Amino acid sequence: MKSKENIVFLGMMGSGKTSIGSLVSKKLKLNFFDIDRQIENELGMKISKIFETKGEKFFREFEEIMALKILRRSKIVISLGGGTFMSKKVRKEILNNHLSFWLQWDDETLVKRIKNSKKRPIAIQSSKDELLDLIKKRSSIYSKARYKINCDNLTKFEIVEKVMKNL
Repeated sequence: MKSKENIVFLGMMGSGKTSIGSLVSKKLKLNFFDIDRQIENELGMKISKIFETKGEKFFREFEEIMALKILRRSKIVISLGGGTFMSKKVRKEILNNHLSFWLQWDDETLVKRIKNSKKRPIAIQSSKDELLDLIKKRSSIYSKARYKINCDNLTKFEIVEKVMKNL
């Protein structure tokens, strides 16, 4: 790991970015930042409330600003929000300067994890087919990550071990 590089986890909502990122940060004794938590702390409200009161466009713009600000730090572990990597600016920064890990799961597993989740504003209003379309669309972008970890049938500790082997 180069001195300025961060370790960045990306993937769909419900893919375990926060729990895996947190475990990896503890193992490496590095600070951990969850973009969604940072946004909630900065704005003083849950993401679902931000979507409800300010809209998705506002959220995505703020998310990009927060992500780029946090990515300027060095030697930290970052968990992106499910849509953060869709930003061209964020994606370019990550691909050029950091170690990125896509936590990939079977589509059906993801749908089960996110369908009807009250804390996921995009999922709460989406049908199964709409979620599958979103997963497919985002997966083509997520696939640009430096490392892909197929998480199916693995425990979170096995996923962490796979990450550690790539570092």
